Amino acid sequence: MSSPKKVKVGIIGSGGIAQSCHMPGYASIPDQCEIVAVCDVNPEVAKKAADAFSVPNVFSDYHQLLEFEGLDAVSVATPNKYHVEPTVAALKAGKHVLCEKPLAMNGEEAKLMCKAAKESGKILQVALQSRFGGAGIFMKDYISTGAMGDIYYARAQALRRRGVPHWGVFIDKEKQGGGPLIDIGVHILDFTLFLMGYPKPVVASGKTWDSLGKDPDIFNGFGEYDRSKFTVEDFAVGQIRFENGAVVTLESSFMANLEGDPFQTQLFGTKAGALVKPWGDDPIKIYTESHRQLFDLKPANVPHVKSAHTAEVQAFVDAIIHGKPSPVPGENGLILNAIFDALYKSSDTGHEEPVNVSF
Repeated sequence: MSSPKKVKVGIIGSGGIAQSCHMPGYASIPDQCEIVAVCDVNPEVAKKAADAFSVPNVFSDYHQLLEFEGLDAVSVATPNKYHVEPTVAALKAGKHVLCEKPLAMNGEEAKLMCKAAKESGKILQVALQSRFGGAGIFMKDYISTGAMGDIYYARAQALRRRGVPHWGVFIDKEKQGGGPLIDIGVHILDFTLFLMGYPKPVVASGKTWDSLGKDPDIFNGFGEYDRSKFTVEDFAVGQIRFENGAVVTLESSFMANLEGDPFQTQLFGTKAGALVKPWGDDPIKIYTESHRQLFDLKPANVPHVKSAHTAEVQAFVDAIIHGKPSPVPGENGLILNAIFDALYKSSDTGHEEPVNVSF
């Protein structure tokens, strides 16, 4: 009996996130897939990635990579500005795509990507790994039993006291699309909406600030960066209302005067509430009532997941092999991008703005 065909994978954008997350994920399941080609506009980066993972083919133009014979799927791990074109091109070429988060720079780009996926019939997965961790697995299952009741409100926080990334393009709005909201807020908002069943957003109201990030006198724990080139927000807050009546408040910062670096979501349900951290020790606390007694519960059997990044890649390959739907649908990425668009616009206009997710 012949062994099943391996999924042949190409990497578009071979820098840090590809080498630390995507490529190790594929390398963890050598019986199911193989990386056959890497691509990067910087030939040295591409060669380094190829050498590290023994990849035989190296390109500097993703169009050439997409023409590689037998290629089944690609990871798009480029800066945000360069997600839409290779993703749409890959889908139109009949390849499955795992695209780094956020899906796009904005909702309009995300719609193009979702449309291409729908027309191609191929998988478009957004690389949002938090839901693949043990806390996400446990809470999704717990909520599915009805133990939380109706989750009508959530408070999502991705906050850093002094954590502006000094590498890459994280402080460049023209290449990144935004600051902490679109970089780390995307993770906690996806995690929150995933647990809430991804309700459809209707309107959003938000405000952003950038005074700390531009101040040359303020310490940055991640290392120094050019304050004059800081064109994104350093703090964002927003409130999103959904079609089912639920509301989510979102807070995200690279710099803020607060205690610690909270990365968590607090869910408020009609039967129970929960404080959930996507990773780390002591990730879940559940607040409930039984027989008119209040209980604070800590689950003792949260699944252990060695790497959520690896798990998301494995889920992508498994979906390709077994014809399953996308583990993180492009439509989820579109909802996130459309919410961010509305929050940024609301900050400028001072008014509540509609969230448009139709395509």
